[in-house]
Amino acid sequence: MTKLSGFGLLVLGAVLVILGLVFRLGIIQWLIDITGLILIILGIVIVVVGIISMFTGKKSSDF
Repeated sequence: MTKLSGFGLLVLGAVLVILGLVFRLGIIQWLIDITGLILIILGIVIVVVGIISMFTGKKSSDF
């Protein structure tokens, strides 16, 4: 702690306050829910595109 100057302590304090608010307000749970929903939707889209490409016989050269 001796190497932190006034500005360093200010930044550290602000980060700790923001982290505390995020944990207390439950924002993390909301972000996890939204991320899970996005991953499910992306998975469904990829499966549908894969099935369509299997039936049409086209090969993707993008990857």
